Formats: sequence, C-alpha cells, structure tokens
Amino acid sequence: MLEKTYDSAEIEPKIVRNWDEAEAFRAGANAKPGAETFTIVIPPPNVTGSLHMGHALNNTLQDVLVRFERMRGKDVLWQPGMDHAGIATQMVVERQLMERQLPGRREMGRDAFIDRVWEWKAESGGLIFNQLKRLGASCDWSRERFTMDEGLSKAVLEVFVTLYKQGLIYKDKRLVNWDPKLLTAISDMEVEQIEVNGNLWHLRYPLEKGVTYQYPIAFDEEGKPTEFEERDYIVVATTRPETMLGDTGIAVNPDDERYKSIVGKHVILPVVGRKIPIVADDYADPTAGTGAVKITPAHDFNDFEVGKRAGLRQINVLNIDATITIKENEDFLKDLDHPAALHGAWDRLEGQDRFVARKLIVEIFEEAGLLDRVEPHKHMVPHGDRGGVPIEPRLTEQWWVDNKTLARPAIASVREGRTKFVPKNWENTYFQWMENIQPWCISRQLWWGHQIPAWYGPDGQVFVEKTEEEALQAAIQHYLSHEGPWKAWVEEKLENFKPGEILVRDEDVLDTWFSSALWPFSTLGWPDSTPELVRYYPTNVLVTGFDIIPFWVVRMMQMGLHFMKDESGEPVEPFHTVYIHALVRDKNGQKMSKSKGNVIDPLNLIDEYGADALRFTLAIMAAQGRDVKLDPARIAGYRNFGTKLWNATRFAEMNGAAANLDFDPQGAKSTLNRWILTELARAERDVTEALESYRFNDAAGALYKFVWNQFCDWYLELLKPVFAGEDEAAKAESQACTAHVLAEIYKLLHPFMPFMTEELWAHTAGEGKQRDSLLCHAGWPVPSYADDAAADEINWLIELVSGIRSVRAEMNVPAGAIAPLVIVGANALTHERVERHAAAIRRLARVDDISFADIAPRGAAQLVVSEATACIPLGSLIDIAAEKARLEKTIAKTEADIARGKSKLANEKFVANADPEIVATERERLEELEGRFASLKTALSQVSDAG
Repeated sequence: MLEKTYDSAEIEPKIVRNWDEAEAFRAGANAKPGAETFTIVIPPPNVTGSLHMGHALNNTLQDVLVRFERMRGKDVLWQPGMDHAGIATQMVVERQLMERQLPGRREMGRDAFIDRVWEWKAESGGLIFNQLKRLGASCDWSRERFTMDEGLSKAVLEVFVTLYKQGLIYKDKRLVNWDPKLLTAISDMEVEQIEVNGNLWHLRYPLEKGVTYQYPIAFDEEGKPTEFEERDYIVVATTRPETMLGDTGIAVNPDDERYKSIVGKHVILPVVGRKIPIVADDYADPTAGTGAVKITPAHDFNDFEVGKRAGLRQINVLNIDATITIKENEDFLKDLDHPAALHGAWDRLEGQDRFVARKLIVEIFEEAGLLDRVEPHKHMVPHGDRGGVPIEPRLTEQWWVDNKTLARPAIASVREGRTKFVPKNWENTYFQWMENIQPWCISRQLWWGHQIPAWYGPDGQVFVEKTEEEALQAAIQHYLSHEGPWKAWVEEKLENFKPGEILVRDEDVLDTWFSSALWPFSTLGWPDSTPELVRYYPTNVLVTGFDIIPFWVVRMMQMGLHFMKDESGEPVEPFHTVYIHALVRDKNGQKMSKSKGNVIDPLNLIDEYGADALRFTLAIMAAQGRDVKLDPARIAGYRNFGTKLWNATRFAEMNGAAANLDFDPQGAKSTLNRWILTELARAERDVTEALESYRFNDAAGALYKFVWNQFCDWYLELLKPVFAGEDEAAKAESQACTAHVLAEIYKLLHPFMPFMTEELWAHTAGEGKQRDSLLCHAGWPVPSYADDAAADEINWLIELVSGIRSVRAEMNVPAGAIAPLVIVGANALTHERVERHAAAIRRLARVDDISFADIAPRGAAQLVVSEATACIPLGSLIDIAAEKARLEKTIAKTEADIARGKSKLANEKFVANADPEIVATERERLEELEGRFASLKTALSQVSDAG
C-alpha cells in the first residue's frame, strides 16, 4: 500500500540514484530505431555558480522539453557543461590565497597560479551540477564539458587563428569598459548601472585671447532672447571633473545660435594650458545645461565617437588603477607649451586616485575663479559587477572581432525564417542589436582563461598561430626574408637558440564569451568530425534569458554560421528556435536583488516543498512574454496538487484499481469511463500541442485542470457508488480504467513533476511486478479515444452540479440545507439525463426533490444548463432580508474598490513611472473586481425576486 504522505526529501534523492544507475539520460536512451534527433545545449553556468531562480526556471523549461521528446522516442541529447568564468574564478582563488595567507598570484607566477585554479576546480568548482540534479535536470551527465577542457581549447585555437587570418580578428586601440580594481577590460554584461547621489560641476573654460561672444541671459514669452552679456568663456558641466585633464575639444550643436559665432575658435584648457577647438556636433543637446559639452575622447564612449568625427586627439590621463598620470605622459605633454604656473597643480594631481583628483580639480577651479556653480545631481554610474567599483571608459590596445561582417549572415538567418524567436517580438531586440553592432573586445587582462595565441617579435610584429612552434617558424620565415636590422639579430639568436628569446607570448586571455560562442558545436567535438557532431548538430532549440541575447545568442549565431557548413558548403544555423523566457521576480513583481533583500533561494524551496512543486509552479507561470511573479504560497499550492494526485492513487489502490494489460479502452461500456477516457485524450492532445509550441503554462494548466478537476474531483467522486456497489463487471471495468488513466497521467505529468510520477509509476506496476521501463522512458501518450456523446453527458452533469454549488455559495445557503430543484424547459434528452443521474445530483448538489416545470418558480435562483434552466427556490433556505443586506454592503465595497482602481490607472504619472509589472497587476485586479461586481449584482437581483 502506498504511504499516506509523499516524502520528497526521501524519495527525490532515491529517484536520482535510480536514474544514474540506469544511465537513463545518455544520448540516444529510449530512442526508437531511425529516430530523429533532439538536441539542447545547456546555457553553461559559471564554475563558481550556485543555483538561483533564473537557473531554476531556465533548466526546468529545458528539462520539460527534453523529457517530452525522450518519451516520444527521439534520440535526445541534453548537453551539459560549465563556463570557466574568468574573472569570477580568478577572484575566488585569489581570495582563497589571501584568506590562507599564501603568496598572491603575482608572487606565485602565472603557471603556479593556473595550477592552483585547476586544484580549486577539482575540489570546489561545479557544485551547481549537483544542484541541477536536485532540480531533476535530465542531462547526459556522462558528456559533461568545460570551456577550458582540452577539446574546447582546441576549438578556441582553431576559431581565433582562422578569424585572424581572415582579417576578422585584429588588434586596435579603442575605448573599453575598464575595471580599475580588477585591472582588466570587462564586457557590457559585467557592467551594472547604479544610481548615486553626486554633483554636476559647472566649469568655466576661457576662450582664446581676443575672442568673445554674446550669450543670452533674458527671454520673452516666446523664448526669444532679449538681453545678452558678452562672455570670454564657455561653461561646461560634468560629473567627472578629473577627466577634464584629457579634454581635446568643446562640442556645441550646429543649430545652437548662442555659439555659432565661435565654432572653429578655441578655448584654453584650465590647469593644462592646451588650446582646444570648439566643434559643431549633433551630439551636443542645446536644451541640456548650457548646450556646450566637454569632449574627452579617451575617457567617454560618446566623446570617443565625437572625437573621431571631429578629428580630435585622444589623450589618456589615467593609469590602469585609475590614478592620474600627466607629468611623464607623452600623449598629454605633446605640443603643450605649459607655463611654469601650472607645475604646482600638476604636482598636486600626479599619482592621485581619481576621486581624490576630482576634489583637487574642483578646488583648483575655485581658486582660479573658474567654478561657475555646483548642483546636486542624482545619476547612474556604471560599476563592475565583480570588482564593485565604478568602471572607467579607457583607451587601450585590445583584440577585437569584426562583428559587423559576422553579423550579416546571422541577420539574414532570422529575417528569412531559418531561425525563429519565441516569443517573436524578441526578434526586434535581436535586429536592433545586430544592425547597430560594434566591434567586440575579446581580450582580458587576466591569467585564468584561454591565453591568446599571439606571439610578438623583437620589433613588435605579431604572429598568430595555434602553437608556439608554428609561430616561431612563421617569425623566422618573416625575419629572414626581410633585409633589415632584425634579420641579423634573429640569425644570431638561432645559432644558440633558447625558447622565449625570439618571441614573447601575449599575456592576455580571451573573453569568457568567446569560448561560449562555440558551445553548440565545440561540445560535440568540433573541429574534429566526430560521430556526435555529425549526429546531433545542428541543435534544435536554445532556451535562454533575454538579457544574454547580445552576449551569447548573437555570438553563437555568428560563429555557427561562419564555421559550420553543410555538404554543399552552405552555412548551418546552430539552432532553429530560440525560446526566450522572462525574469523570475518576487511576488510583488519586483526584480530580485540582494540589496532589496527579496532574493529567493530555489534550494531552500526544494527543501521545503520538493523539486516537483517548484518545477510545476515555474512551468505553469511561464507564460510567453510575461515575467514569473513567484510567491512561495503558490509553490505550496502546487505541492498540494501533487498531494492530490498521491491521495488519488492511494484511493484508487484501496478500491482495487491495479494495472491491467488486458484493459482495452475502446471496449469500455460505462458512460463515466468513456467520459474520462475522452477527456484524457483531449488533455493528451492539449498538452502535446502546447509543448510543441513552447506554451509551457498552457500545457501545465491543461494538466492541472484534468488531474485535479476532472479526474480527482469528479471521476473518482462519481465512481464511489460503483466501487461500493454490487455490479462486479462495472466495478472491474472502472478499476482497470482508473489504473489506466492514472498511468497516462503519470506520463503526461512526468516532464513537469518527474520525481513523484516516477515513484508512482513504479509503485502502481502491481504487487510483485515491475514496469517494462522507467517512466522517463515510457512512451508518450498518443490520443486515440473519442466518445463525444459520453463526454457531453457527464460534462452536462458536472456543469449542473457545479452551477448549483456556485449558486448556493453565492446566495449564502447553509451547507447542511437540502434544497429542491426545478428544471424548466427541459427537452427529452435532459429528462433522460436527469433520470439516469438523479442519485448523483441529489448527493453532490445537496438537493432532494427534483421536478420539471414549464415556468420558473418565483423567488428562485436560476442557472442555464444547455437548453434548460435549473431553479432553486430560496424562500425556505436563507434569511432573505439579511442576505440582501449582506450583498448590498459587499456590492458597495466592491464598487468603491473598482473606482479606486480606475482612478489609479487613469493617472498618467502612475502608468508611466510605475514598474510595468505593478501596472499589469492593477489591471488584472480591476478586471477581477468588475467580474465579481457583475456576479454580485446578479445574486442581489435573484434574492430580491425571492423576497
């Protein structure tokens, strides 16, 4: 006999062990002969990572698809793997060294430090895989890959060298996001915008000698200037005064009348003494501040572009740790006739931290009478998400990928429908990014990662090859074939060759996203033509979050189309569908963050409610295009759903239901059994179609409705008289039918709730028997049964009983009160149905006398069922006056709530400024209130008639 309660803490680990021992999820497991493949590559979690709610949603949805297709007999591969997470991992190991008071990485040296990282990975890295197993992820764990393993490293080398030799990877000096704490470039993905309370400093820049202009200071009602003052300076505003040391221009809008007379003139840069031009550029907004913008091309991304258009110099005034460097800075000093008076200021600034320098610059301007004013200013400041300090746009030489060229085939693939986004609206995000794509900075100043395969000769000439030996041969060929000073130098070195004397390797490593971009094919063995690559590439669907479309989805599309070709040489997309899921937010629709204290740990939820309850909750709430608002109370509710199925199985078992291989649904005689078999087939069809179109919430919703409502609440309830009766044939058929439907429920529910269903599947095999397979390998149900007449009849009965129950509840009829029932306008079929099911109607609707009439009795609550009207006279059941008063009071309160809701939604400021999720919640609540109001008005009308 099944235990009274389901113990997830005991059963889930046991099921995981069973799956592991059976190697249940190996590629090809359960595949039919000649089966088509179904491949998903897991978005690789960081090796330092721990399961969070985003992982839980993402992997639950992948697992639902994978289990669904495996049960359909496809050759399924869910490829697992982890990302080496360059910055995060290096930080973890460096912190560990510091905590243990061991030498730091600089003292250890590169090779020893990398060895230490590998030791850390072996001991502590990758815990998230065990956490994914707790969630129920059915990956082929035997094929685990790592972005730094030997095979993937080989793929990275192949791609880098190939792209370099095709001119699609190059070295250039451009602005990057620079983390002054970690001392490396970081990607946009690793930058978070944080609102800070700062200042806007308005600084005066004197015009060159003899130049003045008329600046308007008063205006008429139409905004035309009426008074002017003559100025020999321009006021610019900045939140980063320290960067003014690198200013090389002032930009004004070409249509700004205030400055037209001085465009092409110059200002003398305070503190520095450099003459810099005033240029016209649309970037300057004439309505913002004074309309004049200081341009620092080496320290601001927008200024960099303005500087390129205007031909302005790029002067970097910060060291890698964001301290000031000017006194020995060749770029800064070039063509600068700096007066001795400035030397004192430079002495004060040299080597200072950027924020100390900021205060000093402001002091110097104030001392010189050039500080116009200071305004408090709340604004967003980009911070490194790992280092936690404000990042600096920094001009530095890095390695870049020609994204624009690689983007063209990837754009065409989506435009022409070879790759589809679900929901489709995410294609707009994809195109917006791709059509404005910028070069991709792929080098990082770290030690942990794929070291760039580039070596430099004595004159700085770069040689890019897969190995140092190949690079050396290329260098020797280059130098010996060119007459010049280096030819003899190389010849001399070769006479007594020592490794590392001719070439020096680039110290930088590749951006983590570079290896992840190759994930769909590198994990299958590329660049070798492995059987797995031939069999499982291209993959089918990518399941991922919208936030990494630019960083991962785009790059996989680019690399896949560039390197993977079919037999005729045509590019092959890495996947045909990209399913984009939304965010998991808290119950109020707020984004989860540590600072808000609203982060929900999925592992805690699994401990409390079980993995099945969490998975089903995430799936049923994963409506396309809508964020998941996760309330633990909802998880508790869906745990109850699992408990309902567990208890239903136990009830069926106690009433003799057992697996019967001889049961033929087509031969069922009972109307009730033919109804549940028909509804089962409809549910099978609905769930299958929903999963095929990635409507996870619709699939889960269809299952919930069928299992809880139709099977548990109605079928088993209606079967009670049969199980208790003396018709042995009817009882035997119902027992076999119940067991059959339960088995099909386990199959349908398995992708969503794999642990409980696997346990129930094994338990209900029959005493002393075993199933032919694990449930995860059972065949997916194929709907084939249909008896519309039986379905119509039982659904009519359910509608009638449910309607009577609703009316009783709405009218506040006491639970113990037995009511009469009058059926008005019934046709012959309804007469027959009432007679057949009279006992069930009396028992389930709590009515006694059932009669038929042509006219509805006065003072009766009414509901329409098919062509007839069911009437319940209220006079003897309730206190009419008291019920009328209660309804009137409830209606008044509901009406006031509706008015408040409408007022809030009519407030344009609220709608414009509030979180979209909050606005959506308000609209949903208003809709519910309006529906409730209509029901209450109907109830009041019926009570009034009765009085």
